[in-house]
Amino acid sequence: MRKNIQGVDHAVFAVRDLDAAHETFERMGFTLTPRGHHTLGSQNHCIVFSDDYLELLWLPPDLKTRPFIADFLQRGEGLAALALKTGDADAAHAELHAAGLEPSAPMDFSRPVHFAGGSRDARFRTLDIGARHVPCGRLFLCQHQTPELVWRPEWQRHQNGAKAIAAVAVVAPDAAATAAAYGKVFDTPAKEIAEGRLVETGAAPIAIATDRSLARRLPGVWISERPAPLMAALFIRVADRSRAEQRLRGGGFHPARMPDGSIAIGAAEAHGVAMVFG
Repeated sequence: MRKNIQGVDHAVFAVRDLDAAHETFERMGFTLTPRGHHTLGSQNHCIVFSDDYLELLWLPPDLKTRPFIADFLQRGEGLAALALKTGDADAAHAELHAAGLEPSAPMDFSRPVHFAGGSRDARFRTLDIGARHVPCGRLFLCQHQTPELVWRPEWQRHQNGAKAIAAVAVVAPDAAATAAAYGKVFDTPAKEIAEGRLVETGAAPIAIATDRSLARRLPGVWISERPAPLMAALFIRVADRSRAEQRLRGGGFHPARMPDGSIAIGAAEAHGVAMVFG
C-alpha cells in the first residue's frame, strides 16, 4: 500500500439537480449537510459517516472550472469520482510522481460551513491522479485541513442506520486489466473474488466485475446505462438491514433482498448508482 493514501475519503455523485438529489437521499433516510458553496463555483450536499462520506455535487450551467464533471453529466448522473484520503497532499504528490502516475499539482479550495453558533471555512488540499492511469471516473486525493468542520456529530446520525462506505463496485469488460490499473494506483495486487477482482484501498475496497457477474451478485437490480467501465454500485454498511429496508420502503423506494441478505435499490432510483445496504 502507498504510504500517503489511507483509503476512500468520499464518493462523489455528479447530479443535474441538487435539490432533487437532496430530496432523494433524504427519503432514503440519510441526514444531509446544508448546501455548500465551493470557492471553485460548484455546490454540494454531503452525507457524513464516521470516517468517510458521500458528496452530491452540482455545477451551475455556466461554470468552467470543473470540466470533467460537466462532461460526465452529458451522459447522465452517477458516481463520477472517488476521493482518497491523505494526511499530506504534497508528500502524496511526490510519491505518486515517483510511481509514474502523473499527479496534478496540489490545489487549495474551501467552502463556508454554517452550523449552530457560527460559520467557518472548511479547507481542502487536493490533487488528481493522471487520467490515463484511472480506469473510470476521476480519482483524486483529498487532505482535510479542517476535518472538524466535516465530521460533525449532528450530521452523522442517519435514520436508515448507515455507518460507512463498505465498497465500490466497478463494471468493466476486462476485470483483470482494470483491477491491475487500480492496483498500480494503490501499490497492491488485486485479489480474486467470486465476481472478479478486489483491490484494497486502506479502507473501503474497490470490487471490479463484468456486467454479468455483478448481475449475479445483484439479481434484478438495474445498473446504469453508462458505458463500461463505470462505477456502478455503492455498498453502504448499516446497523440493521431490516431497519434500512423499512426506511427505504417508507421513502417510496422499491428495495429488494439480495441472496446474501443485503438490501438494494436500482440506479434509476438513486441518481445513476445502484445502492446496496448491508
